[in-house]
Amino acid sequence: MSVRRAGWICLFGLSLLPGLAQQKGPAELSERPASVPVASANRSIVLDVVVADKSGKPVAGLQEQDFTIIDNKQPRKIASFDAATASAPVEVIVLIDGVNTSFADVAIEQQDIQAFLKNSAAQFPGPTTIALLGQLGAALGATSSRDAAALIAALNQGRSGQLAKDKRITAYGLDGWQQLSLYTLDRLASYEAARPGRKLLIWISPGWPLLRTDVSADDPDQGLSSKEQKEMFGSIVAFSDELRQARMTAYQIDPSGLADADRFGTSQYKQFEKGVKLASQVQVGSLGLQILADQSGGRVLNSSNDISGEISKCLADARGYYTLSFDGPRGDGPNEYHALEIKIDKPGLTARTRTGYYAQP
Repeated sequence: MSVRRAGWICLFGLSLLPGLAQQKGPAELSERPASVPVASANRSIVLDVVVADKSGKPVAGLQEQDFTIIDNKQPRKIASFDAATASAPVEVIVLIDGVNTSFADVAIEQQDIQAFLKNSAAQFPGPTTIALLGQLGAALGATSSRDAAALIAALNQGRSGQLAKDKRITAYGLDGWQQLSLYTLDRLASYEAARPGRKLLIWISPGWPLLRTDVSADDPDQGLSSKEQKEMFGSIVAFSDELRQARMTAYQIDPSGLADADRFGTSQYKQFEKGVKLASQVQVGSLGLQILADQSGGRVLNSSNDISGEISKCLADARGYYTLSFDGPRGDGPNEYHALEIKIDKPGLTARTRTGYYAQP
């Protein structure tokens, strides 16, 4: 199984994504490994950090001196610090995955999201887009909005369309689903990188095929060739860089909740969470949705059937967060992985942010 950053996509959303909607891949899936980020004169690493107490509640009111950035086990000098306020720009994208999710679950998602919009739309911290990942469907509206009525109208308009797995995808089996999912994330991150502020991407899906396929404990990479590992490593580096530069935090909500409790993707994905340093370390699960979400500083929520409640948990990250930056060092070689950690100088508090980045010479 090889990972190819190419494909075609039909992503329908509000006008937050007009450029994305116009960017289409080739008609057929083909080999196109991710490009490796080139060296840049601007080496500033920007981190959005959520600090929580023991109950998981976001903590506001901290000062710069309360934070220490640890980069590859070494402290880094904080170059800038900002405690987010209500006026800080935050965009939200709620993506309903009609490719990796059953029709029944998609219908449940739409019902639950409509209920959330009716009762809790005020929780959205900024302009919100509801996007539909599928092959057939109607556009979900004309503009991004924080208005519940406008978003409900957009959601209901989307219901008039039909989701179907086109033969150009099903012909490639699970690999085709994986490529379309990665291509979608690539287009989202590329588009949002040019827009200011923080972005929360809430991807409602049981996960992508790489983490939904049985994997032998004796052969976790499923026989990937060295060439395939190299191609996947290029994709891993590129996605890490794209999401970081876009200031995009990803979240996975499993719409099946407890029904998926025993599936591979929900119970064993953590074995792939550690940052990949070398191509030879790449495994089939290294590009799963859960892994990318966790590494971006987001959350994996797969133990509840309450989709509305899970969305609220994601949106809570837009309240009481902090933005820190530091000057990243040059790598000794291309794609040098650096693990990140934020330490808080107050007992009982924990910080969550992206888990690493790749330095360039």
